[in-house]
Amino acid sequence: MQFDDQRVDTSHLSDRRGRSFTGGRAIGFGGGGVGLIVVLLMLFLGGGGNGPSPFAGTETQTQDDLATRCNTAGAIERDDDCFVLKVFNEANEVWAGQVEGYSAPTLTYFESGVSTACGSASSQVGPFYCPADESVYIDLGFMNQLQEQLGAQGRYAQAYIVAHEIGHHLQHLTGMDDQVRRAQQSDPGQANELSVAMELQADCYAGVWGRDANDQGNVRISQAEFDDAMRAAAAVGDDRIQAATQGRTDPESWTHGSAAQRQEWFATGFRTGDPAQCDTLD
Repeated sequence: MQFDDQRVDTSHLSDRRGRSFTGGRAIGFGGGGVGLIVVLLMLFLGGGGNGPSPFAGTETQTQDDLATRCNTAGAIERDDDCFVLKVFNEANEVWAGQVEGYSAPTLTYFESGVSTACGSASSQVGPFYCPADESVYIDLGFMNQLQEQLGAQGRYAQAYIVAHEIGHHLQHLTGMDDQVRRAQQSDPGQANELSVAMELQADCYAGVWGRDANDQGNVRISQAEFDDAMRAAAAVGDDRIQAATQGRTDPESWTHGSAAQRQEWFATGFRTGDPAQCDTLD
């Protein structure tokens, strides 16, 4: 991926790597995450440990240290934390121009586990968004492990994951997550179907960001990079996960959508560049 500049902004970053984690009440989501459904996959396939993360961070690393490193030549291409932060920056820039009154979420890096306003979570939850504190949470080492385990590798696959989580932030800002939560409470039988709609809309928003960032010259996205994102979308489909973990699929239990659905909605967003086309509840 080629960015229009090499400047990295850390003003919305909270770097908690290197801090100890003692746990707490289990997390309760308003919006899901790309990695939320892969916990069983990691357990069944023997994963679950935290892989090494380049520049994993220490208690002595400051925000200024990270900003200095990420703003040196080659850091965005070389270091995962700088690359993910740059994608996060670019996504916020695009959405600020699309959504009136848009406010950026916080990007939080952590290791092993983290306490949030939604509760506590281990890295095995995967990347996720917490609406209660408007934060995207990512353990970079575990995200890399997920990508390798699922066959969803490539820089734009990482960008898709980040953009999907920011899609959940958009749902929070527009009130879509509250709408879905109320509907789930009033009709529990539709809870999974509504969850799928939420996840597919976040996929569509990720595609919209990619198209608009490309058209505006913020990020140049090649066909090969688009293909990376499509493979990542398919890899986290409920049917792929279930087939790998239990040898069969159960559509009624899906919460994120099938591989084909996730690809379809990401591609819809990328093709149209129009968030109005992402009405998965229609």
